[in-house]
Amino acid sequence: MSSLNLSQTGGTLEQLDQRPEKSGKIELDPEGAEEGLAQLVLTVIELLRQLVERQALRRVDGGNLTEEEIEQLGVALMNLDVKMDELKEVFNLVDDDLNIDLGPLGNLL
Repeated sequence: MSSLNLSQTGGTLEQLDQRPEKSGKIELDPEGAEEGLAQLVLTVIELLRQLVERQALRRVDGGNLTEEEIEQLGVALMNLDVKMDELKEVFNLVDDDLNIDLGPLGNLL
């Protein structure tokens, strides 16, 4: 195994220590990490909430639920919606903040 000789590469120690320019869109900001994490978690929860709501509507439309089950499902979905609004308020987020841009795929929600 050969060792790297700076004189052979024409470089200096300072040049080797330089980091390449950022190539991605992700910028880590320690002060904004909590908000970013909250945004990501709430986005995932909102996505799951919408999927559960759609599945619940399919089950209701399919006639597979009793009136009592439909009532319980409706109350549970309303409670989840209220909790999501509370969490968005705590983290200073609005609905548009949870709609992550997936580039060429479009928006998530």
